[in-house]
Amino acid sequence: MQQNKLYVGNFPFNVTESQLQERFAPYGEIEQLSVIMDRDTGRPKGFAFITYALQQSAEKALEQNGMDMGGRPLRVNIATDKPRRGGFGRRSGR
Repeated sequence: MQQNKLYVGNFPFNVTESQLQERFAPYGEIEQLSVIMDRDTGRPKGFAFITYALQQSAEKALEQNGMDMGGRPLRVNIATDKPRRGGFGRRSGR
């Protein structure tokens, strides 16, 4: 499991990628930063994923958990893979 990818959530909807980059760059080299957007409105959903080059950098960045950003406490933790769902509710063997 990849241990250098973080979930960062509960930040204000007006936070930009560059603001997150500035906030999390001091912990180490960021390989990828993706703010998740609502596909219907095109606006940020209030969470992002940050992938660091090194696991140690991601572990250090965990200290941002609970810190204030725009009046809201950040939720920062190691990202976990979401289990895939099966097909469209169809049962096999029918």
